[in-house]
Amino acid sequence: MNILDQIIERKKIEVKKAKAEVSLTELMDSEFFRKKGISLKKSLVEKSGIIAEFKRQSPSKGIINDQSDVLEVVKNYEKFGASAVSILTDKQFFGGSLDDILRVRKSIEIPILRKDFMIDEYQFYEAKSFGADVILLIAANLSVAQVEDFTALSHQMGLEVLLEIHDEKELKHINKDVDFVGINNRNLKDFKVDLDHSINLKNQLPEGILKIAESGIYSVEDFKFLKEKGFDGFLMGEYFMKNENPGKIFEEFVINVII
Repeated sequence: MNILDQIIERKKIEVKKAKAEVSLTELMDSEFFRKKGISLKKSLVEKSGIIAEFKRQSPSKGIINDQSDVLEVVKNYEKFGASAVSILTDKQFFGGSLDDILRVRKSIEIPILRKDFMIDEYQFYEAKSFGADVILLIAANLSVAQVEDFTALSHQMGLEVLLEIHDEKELKHINKDVDFVGINNRNLKDFKVDLDHSINLKNQLPEGILKIAESGIYSVEDFKFLKEKGFDGFLMGEYFMKNENPGKIFEEFVINVII
């Protein structure tokens, strides 16, 4: 069983537990459930194009940064030009929580991506209830039909959809309604990074769809290379989070990439 399979098995248990503790009705009573979301489509164009991530740990890297405060970090991300923030909400493998989103939602005015392994309709109600604006769908653990159904459900709630793919086989998961297609430069099964593979995959995407480069962006040179190749947005986390002051490193990065 690879790490993705392990995560999904654990996620099934977590979702079952969450359903038993909080009903859909309770989630829909949230003040955020009734509010209009903030558009990442608009923010990508108006700001740096970077979706800056808050991530404490990962299966491949272990503890990355368990000292920085989520509110302080994301406020600095916003201050220095992030188009959006991505917040890991998986606890077991990434050290995250939906409460991280709840804690920052009222303090920032840019979109929040709930980054998790979405396998059940319940999780979309959670995302909206806690204040997320965008959700991630990972093609590697979903069927084509599930992507279509989850996209429709997300749009009903006012959530935008980022579909993540890793290889040519997953191109079939793309439908006309997804808002963005993300290409993960890191293979989820063996965690190897290959930017050239991502470029080749990007060139096979449908015309007009917004393209996001995800993970494995470790330098200004990586960023500029991917931007020159036609990516519209960049999901980055580890590059910033591995430092004591992620917000400061983000500021310096933005200064360098806009020169």
